[in-house]
Amino acid sequence: MTIWLTLLLMAAVTFATRYAFLEPRVPIRLNNAAQRFLGYSAPAVLTAITAPIVFARGQQLDLRVDNIYLWAALTAVTVAYFSRNTLLTVAVSMPVFFGLKHYLQ
Repeated sequence: MTIWLTLLLMAAVTFATRYAFLEPRVPIRLNNAAQRFLGYSAPAVLTAITAPIVFARGQQLDLRVDNIYLWAALTAVTVAYFSRNTLLTVAVSMPVFFGLKHYLQ
């Protein structure tokens, strides 16, 4: 019972904090410096999530040539940099990952 109550309360807190910024009738406005600062949050969170997956195997740093996660990530970064298209990035990097996975394992 306490787990469900905790989950519901966490959901309510998360919703309330998002709702305050998304509802146009709520008079909360951020200045330009705060908006610019928050612009870095998505890349920072994405990096924090993906870096351990790409670069670590257990407690060891994995920069070997046969690290398929590293090659797929490099492919995704290259395609994203040149195309600026999320769908194309996924459509190119996923087959690279699965092809390398099939070929090397």
